[in-house]
Amino acid sequence: MTAPPKITTLGCRLNAYESEAMREMAEAAGLEKAVIVNTCAVTAEAVRKSQKEIRRLARENPDHQVIVTGCAAQTEPERFAAMKDVSLVLGNTEKMAPATWAGIAIGATEPVMVDDIMSVTETAGHLIDGFGRHRAYVQVQNGCDHRCTFCIIPFGRGNSRSVPAGVVVDQIKRLRDRGFNEVVLTGVDLTSWGADLPGEPRLGDLVRRILKLIPDLPRLRISSIDSIEADDALMEAIATEHRLMPHLHLSLQAGDDMILKRMKRRHLRDDAIRFCEDAKKLRPDMTFGADIIAGFPTETDAMFDNSMRLIDECGLTWLHIFPYSPRPGTPAAKMPQVHGPTIRTRAAELRTKGKERTAQHLGQQLGKTLRVLTEGPRMGRTEQFAEVAFGTDQPKGALIDVTITGHDGRQLTA
Repeated sequence: MTAPPKITTLGCRLNAYESEAMREMAEAAGLEKAVIVNTCAVTAEAVRKSQKEIRRLARENPDHQVIVTGCAAQTEPERFAAMKDVSLVLGNTEKMAPATWAGIAIGATEPVMVDDIMSVTETAGHLIDGFGRHRAYVQVQNGCDHRCTFCIIPFGRGNSRSVPAGVVVDQIKRLRDRGFNEVVLTGVDLTSWGADLPGEPRLGDLVRRILKLIPDLPRLRISSIDSIEADDALMEAIATEHRLMPHLHLSLQAGDDMILKRMKRRHLRDDAIRFCEDAKKLRPDMTFGADIIAGFPTETDAMFDNSMRLIDECGLTWLHIFPYSPRPGTPAAKMPQVHGPTIRTRAAELRTKGKERTAQHLGQQLGKTLRVLTEGPRMGRTEQFAEVAFGTDQPKGALIDVTITGHDGRQLTA
């Protein structure tokens, strides 16, 4: 009896999407007794977690070869190649090539296969039809052309490149034919979609095309966006397309103008506030999530207070808080660093504020009848991405209307 590859994923939804693609390719190649670790490089802590996971999996699977890939493997291949438990290190381009997995299955590969990611000009041609059993994630873009001073990801993902709209639409049609009620568009820098395509279409053009050509798709959701790049067509879709879900996750990072400049972000705090106000006017039920970094180099107490105030001023509901950690090779790593305990204290304050904002939103849903996509017999998500716990079993992957009866600060009950 064969032992199919085991895959562990760290990091973002795009990594999770690519793990499913790797699973398909590895199984098609007949690869057996392999552990694949798809790493994350977004913070130094993410790299440490990747190494810890590799050692754990190697202990638990002593007769398996350990294959390491993902952004940390792309940016620091030597670190992982030096680990005694690692058999093979793959770059982010190599991991998406069927020929790579065919070579691994017959033992015809080098121990380190990591090429220059900056030379890649196209997205991987391997698309999967349906990652996730309840909602489908569709990769429409990869890489990033921007160079924020704290971020190592462009060196793991390469420059921005887009999947053509026709390819995206065809894939989503197949997903809808298979019964998926919700599709999520994913990418590294989603609002840069189209800049490398003929005619330079924008993300809003893609959204409107999907909704027009697939009229029976109940839900389309957008993952993290850079609000300063939101185009007019996207704002029009927010206002007029109710199948576009009223939830946007924003890459804000900070709420102080000087810190934003030192991060080399392209927006100021007033830009973020204005975007949220405009989106709310167009779609009053819109909710926002956001990434915020605590303790970026040179951040003073006053600068941190500006980030805290931004949460209320933008009306943020869901927060992802990242304690700053220096990434070697980034400009921010050379800046004057904030003391570690101060970073941890600020991150804790941000998380507490985030919990308060989430609880406030959940409290506003009491007594309402909401449409929910079920993710399991007892759990689902609202259009605004709030988690809902059901009192009785429900069919998986269905859209149902429920009445909200309470919440525990983290999820709704119905």
